[in-house]
Amino acid sequence: MDAENERVKGRRPPAMKQGRDAQDGDRAGKRVTLARALSKLGYCSRTQAARLIEEGRVSVAGQSTTELSRWVDIEKDRIAVDGVAIAPEAKVYLMLNKPRGLVTTRDDPEGRPTVFDGLDRREARFLSPVGRLDKASEGLLLFTNDTVLAQRLLDPESHLDKVYHVQVRGQFDPAMAQAMTEGVSEGGELLKATQVRRLRSGERNSWIEVELKEGRNRQIRRMLESLGFECLRLLRVSIGEIALGDLPKGASRPLTDAEIEYLKRRTGL
Repeated sequence: MDAENERVKGRRPPAMKQGRDAQDGDRAGKRVTLARALSKLGYCSRTQAARLIEEGRVSVAGQSTTELSRWVDIEKDRIAVDGVAIAPEAKVYLMLNKPRGLVTTRDDPEGRPTVFDGLDRREARFLSPVGRLDKASEGLLLFTNDTVLAQRLLDPESHLDKVYHVQVRGQFDPAMAQAMTEGVSEGGELLKATQVRRLRSGERNSWIEVELKEGRNRQIRRMLESLGFECLRLLRVSIGEIALGDLPKGASRPLTDAEIEYLKRRTGL
């Protein structure tokens, strides 16, 4: 084993910041823990990486290791799984029109259908969803193996406006829209919508458009329930300027170059 790998194995890099960066690596994204490296290279999730390392299936510079906290340089160190070297994967960016009934997870312990079931299996193994839609919700869901962009999109300071079309039981009530934009106290949180407007109304139900600056867990459903309205359907139609458009239900497509550049520009990349 060469001197550089002895140094990496023997001690941590100096002057690391506290918190998540201290656990996972520096902000340059080159020196990271081995489990994090497998994730950043698009091979698997960190949980799956930890399992592979513990089983002795991962090697660095030709030497097998079971050290979860070992530091590596993802640009210089040769990392392999089962003897096969891992090369950085090309960045992939997809959108899915999620149908109702799918859970936003890779492996569901209850065996329920997941959002990955409709994606290409070879491609999907490297992708992660950006955020979530609950089982009963549908519409626009982004996937990528670009962990830096995904983290920026999920950062509260980088959140793009998200627009939802929501079907509620009963006729549209302007007082409901006003209450949602002024703020609804629920579960110890003040939940607010940026904008609420009527799309169309019938005798039995109405469709409204709700815009959120940030999406807390089941936020729209909780707001409506607190105001005494039943949410019948909830469909996310856009994230910033990324629109679902006429993508068929259950279908996916790659983001265009313009859409990718837009997301990077809006998140400061």
